[in-house]
Amino acid sequence: MPPIRTTVVGSYPFPSWLEFASQNLASFGSADIAEMQDDAAMIAIQDQVASGLDVITDGEQTRFDFNLSFYGYIDGIALEPASPRRFGPPAHDQRGKHAITGQLTAPRGLGAVEEFERLKRLAPAGPNLKMSIPGPYTLSGRLLPNADYPDRYAITEALLPLVRKELEDLVAAGCTEICVDEPSMSCYGFREDTARFTDIFNRTVGSVYGKTRLCTHLCFGNFKGHAVGYRRYAPLFPAFLDLKVDEMHLEMASREYAELEAIGPVAERMDVAVGIIDVKSYFIEPVDFLAERIRQCLEFAPADRLLVAPDCGLSQTARWAAKQKLANMVTAAHVVRESL
Repeated sequence: MPPIRTTVVGSYPFPSWLEFASQNLASFGSADIAEMQDDAAMIAIQDQVASGLDVITDGEQTRFDFNLSFYGYIDGIALEPASPRRFGPPAHDQRGKHAITGQLTAPRGLGAVEEFERLKRLAPAGPNLKMSIPGPYTLSGRLLPNADYPDRYAITEALLPLVRKELEDLVAAGCTEICVDEPSMSCYGFREDTARFTDIFNRTVGSVYGKTRLCTHLCFGNFKGHAVGYRRYAPLFPAFLDLKVDEMHLEMASREYAELEAIGPVAERMDVAVGIIDVKSYFIEPVDFLAERIRQCLEFAPADRLLVAPDCGLSQTARWAAKQKLANMVTAAHVVRESL
């Protein structure tokens, strides 16, 4: 792997026609939809390849949000038909919660293997291929407790084997890089038991740890460009240093590089991916600006343990901006690499 590897978290903005088509799916047949899925994934792949990234994804083009589509694969829930708050400023409380109606199972899997097979088929040789999947604690956040699952942790335990099985199936399909997204853990770690979070995460990935490159993305939310959690990493450590991953991603750009020193202890245990692109802002970071930020990161983490990435998935950023931001990030990484 090159030093200062360039990567992404997972999602990428939908092309405009896909935004329209996804709101009018009843107008299309199954073959039409399959064609759209391939076309959209190809666009995301082409944009990422054109930017020169070392690691690419399918842009999560066949998902509705980074985690919402997974609920459609889970039996035992009644999907919330509408937003509970439809007017006013966009925020997380506009997302409804689903009632649990029976045992939580996923007899068809969670859909990520099918996405990976598409990515393998469409991607050119060269970049590493990465899949992202939400962890069970984050998935539990949209489900309402009931008598059988009395709290969020009980729901998490029910979802854990479903996510673990999907990870195992991805590895069996040949996926060599997987990001297990647990933003809810980083958002609520300041008030929850971080040792308990670490145990949940490690039991989720335990059967695939060492069999693929595992990473996790710890951020503070990005619903329509808005954070949701208390934006400090200090409450998460040192417990999260025990997460069984090869790479940990930390959001820094939107936080003006607050707590940048936190990447040091991480880099002593694993690779650290630093978010140097602010996905919530339309400031297109210049190459020299990003190169200086990378040099700042090198004060705390060695080049062979450092990756650079956007703060979060790019789905909430307009495509024109995402393309420019990625291209500048890759160029900046190459500039610093050549100076090492």
